Amino acid sequence: IAMLRKSNLGASSEESKRHWKTQGERGNMFVLRLITWIALHLGRRIARCILVPVVAYFFITSPHARRVSAKFLSRIPNQAHGLKAIFQHLYVFATVTLDRVYLLNGRLNVFDIEIKDDNNMALGTAASGAGLFLMGAHFGSFESVRSIARHHPSLKMVLLMYEENARNIKQLLSAINPNVEQDVISLGQPRAMLQVKEKINEGALIGVLADRSLDAIGNIRVNFLGLDANFPTGPFRMAAMLQHPVYFMAGVFEGGNRYSVHLEPIADFSMPVDNKDAAINQAILRYVEILEKHCKNAPYNWFNYFDFWQDAIA
Repeated sequence: IAMLRKSNLGASSEESKRHWKTQGERGNMFVLRLITWIALHLGRRIARCILVPVVAYFFITSPHARRVSAKFLSRIPNQAHGLKAIFQHLYVFATVTLDRVYLLNGRLNVFDIEIKDDNNMALGTAASGAGLFLMGAHFGSFESVRSIARHHPSLKMVLLMYEENARNIKQLLSAINPNVEQDVISLGQPRAMLQVKEKINEGALIGVLADRSLDAIGNIRVNFLGLDANFPTGPFRMAAMLQHPVYFMAGVFEGGNRYSVHLEPIADFSMPVDNKDAAINQAILRYVEILEKHCKNAPYNWFNYFDFWQDAIA
């Protein structure tokens, strides 16, 4: 699992107290390339069978992953959160991670991807040349969202992420497909804001996973699934400063080879507002509201394997 995607499935109880950014990967580039070879040469069905013992291994050896999975699932109304549900949660994570291999290699033909964009609002705006911010989360498949750009060649999608994660994702992309276009901007670089401004003014879709931050500075506490959790204000302040519309994005795994890509309006910062801070806070509340809705509808797509509410009191 973590061979393909940065996570903390192996974190100990002590490690769980640390921030998500400090938790490392289990695996290496050789294993990643091996998994990629198996996926591309033996097929998705065989590769998914191989996932069963892999998930079983992490299920047995990662008590922290089991605990945080159970805690998250317990926040979902009428959702089982016993051992069977936890195993299913980990297996969906592994399946979605494996599917990145196919999506990054242009194997869209093996998937049934449905785009859900009411009245073509997001894609219609993007097609007009107006750049958009797409705020997602560690929920579902970002690669399935990136398939929008492959279906609409005129659209360019750029991923904005923290520097360490950007370095990891570039290594991951290179290992899965050395020829893949690496449209990643690293936050923390002096030119990052200028790069974002340049790309979005060219009409690019700027993808941001807006459910994590590097530290508590600039966060806002928002009720999420019944408990307060930290959400960063930075991505929304950037959108407000650059004066572009913001949409929620999620590529939801629905079983088999089916994904649904959801694009939903959050805020339009291209329009003048009387109180920018209030508008930013309202946008974050809207983002969390939509994220919570999708978590309730498809809880196994939640891939934050750390205690998201660790500072909250139940």
